Amino acid sequence: MTEEIQRWLFDPLVGKLVAAVLAIAVTWAISRAVQGAVVRRVAGSTARYRVRKMIGAISYVVMLVLLASIFSDKLGGLTITLGVAGAGIAFALQEVIASVAGWAAISFGRFYDVGDRVQVGGIKGDVIDIGILRTTLMEIGEWVNGDLYNGRIVRVANSYVFKDPVFNYSGDLPFLWDEITVPVRYGSDWQLTRGMITGVLQEVCGETAPRFRSAWDGAVRKYALEDARIDPMVTIVANDNWIQFTGRYIVDYRSRRTVKDRIFTRLLEEVDKSGGRIRLASATFEITDLPSINVQLDGKGATAISP
Repeated sequence: MTEEIQRWLFDPLVGKLVAAVLAIAVTWAISRAVQGAVVRRVAGSTARYRVRKMIGAISYVVMLVLLASIFSDKLGGLTITLGVAGAGIAFALQEVIASVAGWAAISFGRFYDVGDRVQVGGIKGDVIDIGILRTTLMEIGEWVNGDLYNGRIVRVANSYVFKDPVFNYSGDLPFLWDEITVPVRYGSDWQLTRGMITGVLQEVCGETAPRFRSAWDGAVRKYALEDARIDPMVTIVANDNWIQFTGRYIVDYRSRRTVKDRIFTRLLEEVDKSGGRIRLASATFEITDLPSINVQLDGKGATAISP
């Protein structure tokens, strides 16, 4: 029994396994220590996240290199075994393999990055982590109106990038086009209304136009895009009920709700200052005329109605 134990303890394979475990443990400990030392000196959550991810990736590469060097004399004998098992493993783990391929596509194809606002797999939210198998989103919308967080953290398989469209709200362009509609009653001063809406949009959104213009010019050079208007624009449609003014403007994708609140606040203030020259419309119904009705009673109590 003692000889068997000694033979087992001095077995080269056992020594390699022990060395591999020690190499992984030491590398992991050094990685954690370096992350703790470096991250404390980095300002900003996004920068800290990137530093942690980079150090983690380097540690995995170091582990693989150490394991390959430890078992270098055994790799040749494993080639045939791995080749036979590879087909079965690929079939059983096809979803996992697709997610790993999706991670590679996300990382090198620039589908999205941490901090981007995306819609993928039917889920809309901000990307807070990109793992090898899943992307983690802080969800927005659903039962919450506007582009606000609802508190749910959603993990979406990376394989979805090959199956569904990926909508990126903030990839190459840091802004979105948004619109407001203002119904105004007939008889109002429509020219004054148009100038008022244009002025409010310029006041609230005009100062950000130059910053967005440079980003749009870069996108036009990169993609086959027509040049578009960045400055606020107001159009008019006259329908059966009212004159509808539509204001189009650009806004930071994170600020749609707050900017729209500022715009409508200023519009209501200007409407109050117009002294009745601008009257907002609503879906109300007004009966303008009714035919005359004569009601007659006969002796038997019957009622006869005639126009």
